[in-house]
Amino acid sequence: MTKLSTEEIQNRMKEIDNSWVLKGKFIHREIIFKDFIEAFSFMTSIALIAEKSNHHPNWKNVYNKVNIALNTHDSDGLTIKDFKLAKEIDRIADTYSQ
Repeated sequence: MTKLSTEEIQNRMKEIDNSWVLKGKFIHREIIFKDFIEAFSFMTSIALIAEKSNHHPNWKNVYNKVNIALNTHDSDGLTIKDFKLAKEIDRIADTYSQ
């Protein structure tokens, strides 16, 4: 998988939720849910998608907060896979009342 250029990353950032933040070689997002059950249900939904695409997020969950960091480890940076997964994360996050 080819690493995206700085210009490509900036263009792709416009295609995902504006709560994603570019930090170094990762894009990050924090999502706050109603409670732990919602947060864990969200993570389970993402885990199924991630496993099917063989692209897994770095994430952390504390009660109702889920922090996500995406990058493509094999490419040592951001690739199209990260932005595809970010769009799926956005789509699923939008189904929860926040």
